[in-house]
Amino acid sequence: MDGVYLTWLISALAIGVLLMPIIKPPWAKVTSDGFIDFLRRYWLHIAIVLVIYNAKDFLDEVDRILMANTDGMLNMTPWIYAIEADMVLWVQETFRADWLTAFMTHFYVVGFMVICYVSIFYFAYFDDRYMADRISLAIFWVYILAIPFYLFFNVHVTGNYIPGMETLAYNHTPEINDWFHRIDPLTNGMPSLHIAFPFAVWLCLLRFDTDGRWTNYRRIIFAFVLMTAFCILYLGIHWFMDIVGGMIVAAVAVNIAHKLSDPFWKIFDERTINARLVTLLTNPKRALNVVKSSTKKQAEKFSKPTSRETGVVLAVVMIVIAGIITWDLTHQSIPAGGVDAPVGVEAADGWLITLDDKGEAVELVVHDLSDLDSDIQVNQPVMDANSTYDVRGDILVMANQTTAMVVDLGKPFETKTTMEVESPTDLTIVSDDCFALLEDGQVTYWSFDGQEKVGPTPSQGDSIILLESSNGQIALVFASDPDTVQLGIVDGEGLISINVNATADPGEDEILLAQGLNVDLENATITDISFSDNKLAATIDVNATTRLVLLDTITGESQLISDHKFAAYDPHVNYGVLMFSAYTEIDPVNASDKYTDREIYIHDFTTNLTKPLTADNLDQWGPVVLEDYYVYQQMNDDGAISVEVQPKEPTLQPYSSNILKFGVILVIALAFIYIMQKQKEANESSHHGIEHAS
Repeated sequence: MDGVYLTWLISALAIGVLLMPIIKPPWAKVTSDGFIDFLRRYWLHIAIVLVIYNAKDFLDEVDRILMANTDGMLNMTPWIYAIEADMVLWVQETFRADWLTAFMTHFYVVGFMVICYVSIFYFAYFDDRYMADRISLAIFWVYILAIPFYLFFNVHVTGNYIPGMETLAYNHTPEINDWFHRIDPLTNGMPSLHIAFPFAVWLCLLRFDTDGRWTNYRRIIFAFVLMTAFCILYLGIHWFMDIVGGMIVAAVAVNIAHKLSDPFWKIFDERTINARLVTLLTNPKRALNVVKSSTKKQAEKFSKPTSRETGVVLAVVMIVIAGIITWDLTHQSIPAGGVDAPVGVEAADGWLITLDDKGEAVELVVHDLSDLDSDIQVNQPVMDANSTYDVRGDILVMANQTTAMVVDLGKPFETKTTMEVESPTDLTIVSDDCFALLEDGQVTYWSFDGQEKVGPTPSQGDSIILLESSNGQIALVFASDPDTVQLGIVDGEGLISINVNATADPGEDEILLAQGLNVDLENATITDISFSDNKLAATIDVNATTRLVLLDTITGESQLISDHKFAAYDPHVNYGVLMFSAYTEIDPVNASDKYTDREIYIHDFTTNLTKPLTADNLDQWGPVVLEDYYVYQQMNDDGAISVEVQPKEPTLQPYSSNILKFGVILVIALAFIYIMQKQKEANESSHHGIEHAS
């Protein structure tokens, strides 16, 4: 548990206890015995809140994947911005002060914990079961109603969207920033739960506190809602519309909670459920008969359904449809067939090339991306795990320790060129008719028909440690200057030097130092590069970690993309996107299972936002950006490694598409029946009232 979170949690509990003499009913007393007994009497109420609290992490992960897999198609932020424009920016700029930012950051978290989670504790402690029943269910339904919005109505935090706006809370300190980014996908703006939860509590107190015993607490809650509304706007988190959405969700949740409270607690009341559990254990036959009898009664209701039963069926159908679609949209990747143990992947222009260790032999497996089930046999030299290769257009260039070969994938059994080489460590296709070969730290340039060409090389006595290319441009890293990228062009010999600056926020470096890891910028070394047009991404080892830097090769400007503390790897730039893999823990080896694996991230140049493509317990690495696909390697639960191909445009599997079609027809039919039943029941009720009056 993060230190800052533990501090917030302890503070919330302490504040909750200190407020008890102020908010208690006039006749009630605060005693130590009450702290023990209320857990026994209200353990199910408390369990409801804990379930909500623990479910958030899972649903946030689903939201992250859904957002990434739909490529922003569910992003509703532009619509909110079209309505509000820069209203929240005015709030932040008008009131901005360092002391206010610090206070509001802590209030944002601690106050929320006090109101949302401690609220149940108050009513349980003072044994107000009527209020506890309704408030616990209201909080539950607030979250349930918010889930569809969070999954399918993504609204970004204002500080990440409005020009000139800052997420003051998220950036208050490096530790707080780290905590927020772990627990918050930053797209769950609408509705604001910081408004919805306390507003639901306030509505419950306003509606159900008939004798005024909770008047003081109701006033405190109202003041809290007002302060929270200002807080979430000022800190650059929520929009005004998010506040409105939170209030509406709260009102609906309170109504649902009131309607369901009696039937729900009739079954799950702590005072009776223990007796039923005892009956189940001591007299299971009797318990079974009770269950059968209850089931039969419910079945009889559905055999002659009213609008109530039809509404239940309609809700279930819609939930099932949404669940199936959500599952499909969060499982978009397809493993490439015929690959047993990949040790490397290259992809471009509709081709997927995998270096596959099949045990007895290592070979290149070629796929046309339009058909991942079938691989294509290609003429190739005897490959090994250290062999190098590249693909562009229909040209595949590959080399083992002694032989380089050029093959046109349109004619996979024919060899365009074969030439002798000396243990090459890398090769890259430079242009439509040229590739570069790195041997013993030196680079040579060759046409596809085997003719040597001119290109940039290191000075006498120097050597090359990294080589990359893009549309006739060459990027080199020399052993003599390992934190600098050298740029040149094929058929030219001059080079331009660009230093890769991996300087981070001093607070981030202090966190690493506290872990015994020293940031050494003077001896920083570039470990990997990727190059496309005027964008170059480089991972640079600064001793404590490996940072990912994005360079603009025209302006020379640089930007740290990855979290400054966590190691990033495998950059790949193409089609306006930077993909990379990264850990979310300083020391993954000694971290909890949740943080021991690498995840794949996408940085969009247009929005300048970074989002996760994966969010699970599987290890993923080696991403490749294609025009229509994302490609990466993945270690599955059974330890097998696969090459995953994921379309950029979300697609539904045939079964999902068919279910959706059938579901739409079924929903329309059920909705029609429901409306008809409602009108008929209202008509009967009206006539019954007239007859009774006469």
